[in-house]
Amino acid sequence: MTHDDRKAHWENIYQTRSDREVSWFQPTPALSMELIRQSGLAPDEGIIDVGGGASLLVDNLLQAGYDSITVLDIAAAALEVAKNRLGEQADRVDWLEADATDFELPHKVHLWHDRAVYHFLIQADDRHAYLANLKRTLLPGGHLILAAFAPEGPKQCSGLDIVQYDDRKLMAELGHAFELLQSRQEFHTTPSGAEQAFNYFLLRYTPAL
Repeated sequence: MTHDDRKAHWENIYQTRSDREVSWFQPTPALSMELIRQSGLAPDEGIIDVGGGASLLVDNLLQAGYDSITVLDIAAAALEVAKNRLGEQADRVDWLEADATDFELPHKVHLWHDRAVYHFLIQADDRHAYLANLKRTLLPGGHLILAAFAPEGPKQCSGLDIVQYDDRKLMAELGHAFELLQSRQEFHTTPSGAEQAFNYFLLRYTPAL
């Protein structure tokens, strides 16, 4: 799937469906917030939520006192949902309409959060581009939180094929520059009542000097 195809797909999703009807909607991103706290991220240290779009994670981060937040999404419509929801607080956030495989920040971040973007990258070239961006954007010693469908989870989402990940498969792709600190499983209940098995990974970026 090309960049233009991806963008068209996700713009259509958020233009035709409520953000609270999509299968990945979480009223409370509890596990993400728990892992962010465990990473030791300070309130003034930079965090990027990749594919954050309409997610409520940014609301929770602001409420918890974090004040250096970038939310990236390929769909402008998704970002508008979050901006409208936050009102004046939206000015406290940097919003970036871009593809996770092709963007550049003016600054590096201490934490990269991705819930359910990486598993959509079924082409090796897209995964390589994503990982190159990750390594360019994340500070050495910084943390990666990545959530993807587990092997016992769905094989598709939003009509698209995905790649399922467990510890071994993810680490084979990330390589030695990342240290796995923790993996957790979450059974996400969709708005329609279905259960989806996610694996969450907390990793430290430790590139060779």
